[in-house]
Parts: sequence; structure tokens; C-alpha cells
Amino acid sequence: MTFTDPMLNTREDLIKEGTDASFMTDVIEASKQQPVIVDFWATWCGPCRTLGPALEKAVRAAKGAVKMVKIDVDANPAYAGQLRVQSIPTVYAFVDGQPVDGFQGAIPDSQIKAFIDKLTNGQGGSTETAQLLELGEESLGLNDFGGAAQAFAHVLSIEPENEKAIAGMARVYLAGGDPEQAAQTIAMAPQDSKEPAVQSVRAQLALASKAPAGGASAELEAKVAADPNDHQARYDLAEAQSAAGDFKGAVDNLLHIVKADREWNDQAARKQLLVIFEAAGLSSDVAKDGRRRLSSILFS
Repeated sequence: MTFTDPMLNTREDLIKEGTDASFMTDVIEASKQQPVIVDFWATWCGPCRTLGPALEKAVRAAKGAVKMVKIDVDANPAYAGQLRVQSIPTVYAFVDGQPVDGFQGAIPDSQIKAFIDKLTNGQGGSTETAQLLELGEESLGLNDFGGAAQAFAHVLSIEPENEKAIAGMARVYLAGGDPEQAAQTIAMAPQDSKEPAVQSVRAQLALASKAPAGGASAELEAKVAADPNDHQARYDLAEAQSAAGDFKGAVDNLLHIVKADREWNDQAARKQLLVIFEAAGLSSDVAKDGRRRLSSILFS
């Protein structure tokens, strides 16, 4: 009689190659039993080849406390699109059928372990954190800065190093017109943070630092109206608009420059567009529409 170690199948089941067709079963339903980590990757992605094996090693080290599903975004674009995966590798953690945490890019083994430890130690806290973060975002969207601050502060009382909450508090200060306090708050996040919310705040602060003196925007608008081909005046106006939070207006003006002369000033307009997309949030309507329009100009 051949004996098969029952733990062998258990270990192998910890890591799966997933598809859009199996996502509901492998991720959503499975995460109601235990946390599931989803690794969105592609064969051509260099950092994916570094992160993937490190994730698998950490998942196996957790000895069944968490599962992992690998999704090739080229072959399975549906759920990557729904989750607004903008770059790869992107990793999401699911608990009780909902995404509760995540990160982008290859990260050190120590951070991978911390990511998994947070999922497996006190899963209820992770779900509570996700709900508080969602409440904070909703409050910010309603300009309820007090409510947003309370929600993000609650998260930080549970997880002092939660980068989404740090970024949320910084955004509250930015919205309240206090960029100095926003800068002090975002400094709590690691300098090499790959958290999109942190990168967005830092980009917003970089743009805000270029705000012109009072009245300068009106002068720049007059210059552009007098000479639509004055690229420097239009670029300066875009900087003023983005510093004031008018990302759409800034994108429109920068795209005008790229369309007229994409190489102007060492592609300054295109480079500034990328900063604005990051500041607005890579999944924002401004960024998505801007990238689409930029691509249509560059590849026409």
C-alpha cells in the first residue's frame, strides 16, 4: 500500500494559479475561511520574478494560516481591472470576501512577513481597519474633515504604522489648508514607501510647494490667452492650477503643450503630467482620462 502524507496536499493547496473564472471560488469564498493573498503578476515583469518566490516562501512559512492565489494579468484581466490594478506586481489580501490590505512593487522579506503577520494575527482587527479606512475616505469625499480625521486616527491607534491611515491624516491636513502639518504627518511613512496613497500625498505636497504668489494665476491666464503658443506661460499656469488642486485644468494645459511640441523643455509637460496623475490618484478619473488622452497623442 502506498502511503500519501495528508499534509502534502494541504501544503500544495496553499498556493494556486488562479484565473478570472476561478476567482470567486479561490479568493472570495476561500477568504471566508482564512486570509487569501492575491499576487497580480505577468511573465514579462522583472520585479514579479523577485516578489513571487518570496511571497510563496512566506506563505509556506505561515503553515496554513494564509493562502495565496497567483493571477497572470495578461491572461486574466477582468478582476485586475475591477480592483484597479495600475502596475504590477500588486498584492491584495482578502478576508471575509473583501480586500483589506495590499501593496505594490517588490518589497523586502521583512515587510512581506509583517504583511502576513498582520493578516494572521487578529484578523478581526484587519477587517475593522478596512472599515475605518473606508469610513475615512467617505468622510473626506463629503468634506467631513473632522469625521475623516477621527476614522484615520482610530486606525493609527490600532496600527500606528498603517500607511493608508497616515496618508489619510495627511490628506485631511491638506484639505484643511495646512500643508506644513501634512508634510510632518506623511513623514511618518517610510521614505521608500510604495503605498499609492502615500505617494499621492507626497506628489500633492510637491505640487503645492510650487504655488505662485497671489494674483499670478490671473496674469498667466492672460498671457496664455494673448499667445496660446507661449508654452512656458501655459506650463506655469498648469503648475498654479495643480497647486490649487485643479488637476483637470492642469492636465488640459499640459496635454495642449505635449500635443503642440512633445519635446518642449526636455519633455517637461509630459513629466509634470505623471506627477499630477500620481497626486490625483492613479485610479482617479482625472488620471485615467489624462493617460488615455496622453497615449492618444503620443501614439497617433
